[in-house]
Amino acid sequence: MSARFSAASGATADTAAVGALLRSLGQIVLQAHAGTGACLLAALALTDWRLAFAALLGAAAANVCAVVAGHAETAIRDGLAGYNGALAALAAFTFVGDAGTAAALALIAGGASAWIAGPLNRRLARARLGLYSAPCLIATWIWLPLHPGSAPIASAIAAAPPAPHGAPLAAAAHAAAGVLSGLAQTTFASGAAAGLCVLAGLAWSSRRAAAYALGGAALASALELACGASPDAFGAGLAGFNGALAALAVCALGTRAAICATMLAAALHLAAVRCGLPALTAPFVLASWSVHAAARCLRPASSTPSEESIVR
Repeated sequence: MSARFSAASGATADTAAVGALLRSLGQIVLQAHAGTGACLLAALALTDWRLAFAALLGAAAANVCAVVAGHAETAIRDGLAGYNGALAALAAFTFVGDAGTAAALALIAGGASAWIAGPLNRRLARARLGLYSAPCLIATWIWLPLHPGSAPIASAIAAAPPAPHGAPLAAAAHAAAGVLSGLAQTTFASGAAAGLCVLAGLAWSSRRAAAYALGGAALASALELACGASPDAFGAGLAGFNGALAALAVCALGTRAAICATMLAAALHLAAVRCGLPALTAPFVLASWSVHAAARCLRPASSTPSEESIVR
């Protein structure tokens, strides 16, 4: 009897740990849903199995550090403690060619993101702002300038206009692939197939969220192309991922707020790239904070949902 009980308890604990890992991946696109996390893991595996491994490694490291640091059990269960670790590990494997060095950085940066998140979240909560990917950005920016050969993501912005495509059908297919690639880049994946996996994961959790993310990626891509982003940057999805995340982050405030956040994220991303800065997801974070703060100034406190209740 005791052996059966121990086996059942172990199986339950394993299931809970897997669920926490998958929800950590789902929180990359602001969804506390294990199905979303599974779809994001599939998107990463379609791009490169090492990215899928990196996401799991970083999320696990962050969750372990969160337990040690005394984070709330509900936060760990819902993936709030692990998603920044997953992002930090993905950044390490994206920018570092050597697998051993990347794995070491993934563990260190993933764990560090959990330690950074605690005090940072308390400070942001006082200002009624969400944490988003700020811990990952801090952990990554610490080592990124020190690693030779690390190139800023989304560096392919040029002054040349987009190359025209002959047939309307081919142009539409190219546009759709670019927008889907923008969704894929929210989790460091690439390609239209990976973007479809991300879109499916979002729809699994919320069809409304999927629609906002797709619209945000499309609007941001169009704006950046109009302002001189290269066709290669658009095709790789580098012009759309910040817009998709910004639209997701503020969609509870309404369509106009989502459009404003998307446009601001696109403008900040363009400015960072033209300055040669490794922006990563900073444009989305800054745009989301700005729109939420502006909404609180423009609306009565009772009618404006807090950023924490919307996202985290």
